[in-house]
Amino acid sequence: MWIANNWKDYEVLDTSNGEKLERWGDFILVRPDPQVIWNTPHKNPGWKKKNGHYHRSTKGGGEWEFFHLPQEWSISYNELTFRLKPFSFKHTGLFPEQATNWDWFSNLIRQANRPIKVLNLFAYTGGATLSAAAAGAAVTHVDASKGMVGWAKENAVASNLGDAPIRYLVDDCVKFVEREIRRGNRYDGIIMDPPSYGRGPKGEIWKIEESIYPFIELTTKLLSENPLFFLVNSYTTGLQPAVLSYMMNLCITKKFGGTVEASEIGLPVKENGLVLPCGASGRWYLS
Repeated sequence: MWIANNWKDYEVLDTSNGEKLERWGDFILVRPDPQVIWNTPHKNPGWKKKNGHYHRSTKGGGEWEFFHLPQEWSISYNELTFRLKPFSFKHTGLFPEQATNWDWFSNLIRQANRPIKVLNLFAYTGGATLSAAAAGAAVTHVDASKGMVGWAKENAVASNLGDAPIRYLVDDCVKFVEREIRRGNRYDGIIMDPPSYGRGPKGEIWKIEESIYPFIELTTKLLSENPLFFLVNSYTTGLQPAVLSYMMNLCITKKFGGTVEASEIGLPVKENGLVLPCGASGRWYLS
């Protein structure tokens, strides 16, 4: 498992009974997590000092309960700063487990010793975008949500990357890739974090089980003649590391050679020393 264990402003303090206790900077949140199927005593004092608690509803969805939590605050990871705020469906605007992938491709970019162009698809609030930009890459950031793209721009400013070579686009990722192929644009690194289900700006429907393999195959047409890396993230139960590995070998390795590695990603839990699984990632790189 690839573990995001370099955080200072974030940590999972404890896990129990379908919930995780997290410290986000100076504030403590309790959020549901389907991986936490064990029920252990609440020994960590943070359970009684929480600033926010997302309660899952039996009818689907849920709602936040707040205890002296600001509407917005920030945390840092290395030289990056991320604005946080609790919003619908338990999220805060950041997936800390992805830091293990940020570290991986940032090192590749820094070691390349040449200009690197990166495409970040389903780019959300820009964690991967800013990591790549801070490492020296020129980044194209694409997401179907205007609000998420705006949030990413604010994170860039907070991280002193407001003037970095980042192109922000509100667009349907599939249609964008198709147009980029026709334009002849190419990228040295590609990152994608597709949702299990989603809609584009004009109502385009995305179902990951039906769409992910042809989309990876399509997107490989945007790789440059000397590509550096390709990263696929999955939070969908059916897309296990072995499945990601198989798809990427079929789509990328056959054409470019190189190496595919795939694994679960996770976060260390302070109280019990466990690692909480948080999805899976597939990585391709030239070896």
